[in-house]
Amino acid sequence: MSKFKVLCLQCSLILIMFLNLRIDTACQSINGKKHRFIQLAEFEVPEANQGIGVDNNYFYAIDNTKIAKYDKKTGKKISVWEGPKVTFKKLPTGEQRLEKGGPIIHLDSAVVTDGLLYCAHSNYPIWPMTSSVEIWDPISMKHIKSHSFGILLGSFTWLDRYNGYWWGAFANYDQPYGEGGGLYGNKRNTTIVKMNNEWQILESWVLPDELLEKFEKMSNSGGSWGPDGFLYLSGHDPAEVYRCKLPEAGSIIEVLETIPLNIRGQGIAWDRNEPGIIYGIIRANQQEKSMGKTHRVTVSKLIEIKD
Repeated sequence: MSKFKVLCLQCSLILIMFLNLRIDTACQSINGKKHRFIQLAEFEVPEANQGIGVDNNYFYAIDNTKIAKYDKKTGKKISVWEGPKVTFKKLPTGEQRLEKGGPIIHLDSAVVTDGLLYCAHSNYPIWPMTSSVEIWDPISMKHIKSHSFGILLGSFTWLDRYNGYWWGAFANYDQPYGEGGGLYGNKRNTTIVKMNNEWQILESWVLPDELLEKFEKMSNSGGSWGPDGFLYLSGHDPAEVYRCKLPEAGSIIEVLETIPLNIRGQGIAWDRNEPGIIYGIIRANQQEKSMGKTHRVTVSKLIEIKD
């Protein structure tokens, strides 16, 4: 090979290395961004026990069998939908059965889109697990429609509408509520799903060990696509959210950043009418309840941390 060809080859290799370095640096600058939340407001909301939804003028606090509509600016309660109270019978094996109430048993996170309030629902902690999507008219607060998943992938804990598709999570747990007192699905089986308009699953992913360990015996409770195009997830208890992306290959969700947030896990909801604003809940613990305190809703703004 001539010296000229060798020199050209060396130059080409240097150029390729340079371009790869530029690409790697760009990826690091995108994925390496750091953020924090600034809290803007906090409201006392007795119904804020499971999840939250938000639209242009109101937020919707979700309890197991109750949804309360509140004014976003004042925190004033506007109206409430409430289903029959449910009670459970615990079997000697650890399994639980519905004793009274229903058909609404365990509502979770919500999203308001196309003029309707959609809420994730399951029969937690009954075995076997069943799930559904329950739909309300947010103006009248009347329950108007239901879509049943039946026995599928676990307990449906959150749903969101993003890029023309439905998204959500079927949670599984390490609690002893399963058959014969076994695991309630095993938290490693928790599945993030992408669905079409008919609620048919198109793709699905699992969560990485680093998140599952944070959830202890519980699972992924909340999820909402952020204004930056990333998926934000929350656990059952931790005061933080996880900024995630879908993997370029394989089936494991990628965690880009853990961001502290004044919540205690559970449902979260980005305000699509005020980009960068997220709603979450703080469930009152037993000590706080004994002092007369109740659940709260927090409103926070995402801020990028500049170097």
